[in-house]
Amino acid sequence: MAAVRTRFAPSPTGDLHLGGAWTALASWVIARRAGGRHVLRVEDLDPPRVVRGAEERILEDLRWLGLDWDEGPVRQSERGAIYEEAIARLAAQGLVYPCDCSRAEIARVASAPHPGEEAVYPGLCRDLDPSRPMKRQPALRVRVPDVEVAYDDGALGRVTQRLAREVGDFVVRRGDGVFAYQLAVVVDDVSMGITDVVRGADLVGSTPRQIWLARVLGAEPPRYAHVPLVVGADGARLEKRTRGAMVRELRGAGVAPERVVGELAHGLGLAPTNAPLTPADLARASAGSAQWPRDPWPIPAAWHAFGAHLRDA
Repeated sequence: MAAVRTRFAPSPTGDLHLGGAWTALASWVIARRAGGRHVLRVEDLDPPRVVRGAEERILEDLRWLGLDWDEGPVRQSERGAIYEEAIARLAAQGLVYPCDCSRAEIARVASAPHPGEEAVYPGLCRDLDPSRPMKRQPALRVRVPDVEVAYDDGALGRVTQRLAREVGDFVVRRGDGVFAYQLAVVVDDVSMGITDVVRGADLVGSTPRQIWLARVLGAEPPRYAHVPLVVGADGARLEKRTRGAMVRELRGAGVAPERVVGELAHGLGLAPTNAPLTPADLARASAGSAQWPRDPWPIPAAWHAFGAHLRDA
């Protein structure tokens, strides 16, 4: 069996929040207790969304928590050539085509998704002449077959998805030239030899298509575990304005990093209590396979109060 390699891949669109720290800790522990390696990857593909200085602050907060890394930071913004190569390999198999549809055009035709789900692309450009005059700079989509992709998720159990019906042909490069997340994350995980991906449950819907894409590119995908999300003390999904949700807020309020790690570890099922501890302590104490929780984890109410105090000051 290959040596365990995990990764944490934040987007530098703001400071590190507890949801990011939650998955960072989980990935770090999986690598450390297996004697493997942990990779830091910065997902900065979309320049307009990147916040100046955010990467540096995220790295500072990770170090403050005691979470180190063996390789990186590897920045997606510096890996355009490898993404282009992947698209060329897909094109050589006849799997890529240009799509000049607008979002409004797709929305008028696509079946209405359930709340929180993405619209399934209806294939408007799939069989059109790729050399036709384009209405706008086209995106590139990949043709998906009518197959069911299934895998065993380390946290959720068996997950299945019918690609053509539930996803449709998805974008691998946007019309503005930015490589799509769905392509970049697969190419990166494969090229970096990542064996285990631990991330939030909100991304489980992307996983079957990523497994399919990895195999089309001639690689075996990593193992996946989609852990529950961190939510506010009131149960609401975290947002940038959620008080007490940012690691930097807790630092500013004088909360010790060991306390943060202890709370997160207990919520993840990696520690029997929420007693303060360091990641190194946690790695030494961990044994056996992780039994990930199923329910969202609310941040402690006291931390919400810390955030309120800091922001109102």
